[in-house]
Amino acid sequence: MGHIDAHVHVWTDDLSTYPFAEGHDPEQAVPRTFFPEEILGHANPCGVDRVVLVQMSYYAADNRYMLKVMKDHPGVFAGIGIVDCTGPTPEADMEQLAAKGVYGFRVYGRDTAAATWCDGPGFTRMFAAGTTHQLALCPLIGPDGLPSLARRCEEFPETPVIIDHLCLIGAAGPIQQEDVEALCGMAQYGNVMVKVSAFYALGAKSPPYHDLSGLIRRVVDAFGPERLMWASDAPYQVQAEHTYAASVALMEEGLDFLSAAEREQILQKTAERFFFR
Repeated sequence: MGHIDAHVHVWTDDLSTYPFAEGHDPEQAVPRTFFPEEILGHANPCGVDRVVLVQMSYYAADNRYMLKVMKDHPGVFAGIGIVDCTGPTPEADMEQLAAKGVYGFRVYGRDTAAATWCDGPGFTRMFAAGTTHQLALCPLIGPDGLPSLARRCEEFPETPVIIDHLCLIGAAGPIQQEDVEALCGMAQYGNVMVKVSAFYALGAKSPPYHDLSGLIRRVVDAFGPERLMWASDAPYQVQAEHTYAASVALMEEGLDFLSAAEREQILQKTAERFFFR
């Protein structure tokens, strides 16, 4: 089988069936829609035949549209959902979604202090459920959120964790070596994985993204390819001068320190093992 894209968002303009959550204006969505057929139109010509959907923030914890896409395309789409960590039973919500093929759960460091972003009883229950059911918590955080995450990894060493987008290193400015060291330090926790993704948003933010080679090499050396998975972050990778093909090409051709087997591991096998069980 072909490559797997481990991070894509989809949403629809069928607002009567799938309304946006409070605080999200459909008129402000860019692009206005992104359908499963559109991502496959970008992915298939690049050798990508399976996709991990990440619940779009527009829907908050209403995962129905993502689940519909997964059901309509069996074996093609897997899922990373969102549950309300402040709700009464986040662990039960995770278990119910896992029964439908959702094996990861996006969590954020937004709107709270980076030093304590994953503190609190809701996150405790989510990390515990991750251990019990082998479900991943997938944090979208910057390097300043890593110490808080590390404490949870100490507390729940068997919970899978998948850090999004190279921990956003180089998103807000130049790539800082202390940030690279902090991310690589998370490799000491054996169940922490990293998405090598969102090249359009990191470093020089310009294709062919070769300026990211040093960062990616450090992460490969620290985690090994068995704990890394490539992803596009479409539709945001498909904008202005950025193309889906350029993201794939960096992994296929642009990193001369990777062997063919290591490329295959990052482009397919890590995501396949976890999300396409």
